[in-house]
Amino acid sequence: MGKNKSGDGLAQEVHLNQARASIRQALSQYGHGHMRSLPVQPELDMLKSVLDKLDNTVIRIAVFGLVSRGKSAVLNALVGEKILQTGPIHGVTQWPRSVRWTDGGGGRVQVELIDTPGLDEIAGQVRSDMAQQVAQQSDLILFVVAGDITRTEYDALLELQQAQKPLILVFNKIDLYPEQDLEAIYLKLQQFGGTGGNLLRSNEIVRVAAAPMSRQVRVELPDGTVSYEWETPPSQVDKLRQKIVDLLNREGRSLLALNALVQAREAETSIARQTVEYRSEQGEELIWKFARYKAIAVAVNPIALLDIMGGAVTDLALIRELRKLYNLPMTNYTASKLWKTIVFSSGGLLLGELGSSLLFGLGKTTAAVTGASGITAFGGAAIAQACLAGYGAYKVGTAAQVYLEQGCTWGPLGANTVIQSILDRVDSNTIIYRLRQELFH
Repeated sequence: MGKNKSGDGLAQEVHLNQARASIRQALSQYGHGHMRSLPVQPELDMLKSVLDKLDNTVIRIAVFGLVSRGKSAVLNALVGEKILQTGPIHGVTQWPRSVRWTDGGGGRVQVELIDTPGLDEIAGQVRSDMAQQVAQQSDLILFVVAGDITRTEYDALLELQQAQKPLILVFNKIDLYPEQDLEAIYLKLQQFGGTGGNLLRSNEIVRVAAAPMSRQVRVELPDGTVSYEWETPPSQVDKLRQKIVDLLNREGRSLLALNALVQAREAETSIARQTVEYRSEQGEELIWKFARYKAIAVAVNPIALLDIMGGAVTDLALIRELRKLYNLPMTNYTASKLWKTIVFSSGGLLLGELGSSLLFGLGKTTAAVTGASGITAFGGAAIAQACLAGYGAYKVGTAAQVYLEQGCTWGPLGANTVIQSILDRVDSNTIIYRLRQELFH
């Protein structure tokens, strides 16, 4: 079966509906009274905000760059009005501002353009926090440069790439730098990145002149009089506008769904982590209790096969009790799969426990049928096996905690599951396809 094209309108609607269902499920799981004793309201608010963004199909496009690169001018040119303040003084934009772009979504989505301060004009940590917050809330990033690209700009691009969002490099002020062609820009990026420099493709770089400089023109009147006037050329952003519109039409709703799921994944993971930390003491007591139960049961049981079966049943019961304690999503069927996963992925430790169970169990069985002369052998085998069984139960319990914390997004409608489903079906020529490695690095 071939891959669904992300440009297929029906496929995009499916992606949106999958994302809505996933986030609604998360709100249902975590929004009940059991969670009110935990400080997770910010995460719940994020889930609600993301769901509202999906329901209203709002695409957020954020523009970043160093000071005086013309970020506000680019957005004004796209909108067709001078809404955002611009000027020759550095730092005109002090805080992120947003405007609606009515022509950007083609009627399928609403578009919100976000202007940000220059990344090099505010304190380092403040800048980093602001950029991270805006980038996380955005669906597409425009990074504006002008003139030769600097190492500072390349490092800022790398930092923004961590937001796992598609990125378009906007080379502004081409009226002042006509010699800078796309190939030269691309090669400069590769030089900064070395042999592994694949930050952008050449078709993800667009040249514009958002606010061309006024120029003096000679005017000759019919009577032969000559005068000179200042003329401001029109902005040159048509290629950028068309690229954004085409991208949004082709994969905008799929992109919106993906970014909503990434935010939901972060919120769910945070909730799970806080839940495990909040009940860590109770979880530790529960794990040690089952470790003792398993050690005693295996030690006193004389039948080798029952040692292995009993140990497995104890581990499954421990996993279920931990799930109840943390109240994190995992069905009994998933608990069984988890135990199998732990056994096969934890290496020699648990496999060694099973092998030792059989070995020592056979020793106990032999000792049990030989009467009093086998008591010493039985006791030694029982103690050794009890220690291994108890330690194995402890490892199963701690592994289950990790799974409950990290695996909450992998259920049938979990955020990671839906993200994987979307990425498995997008066309390799789309900008979304390039996010595959970043989303699961």
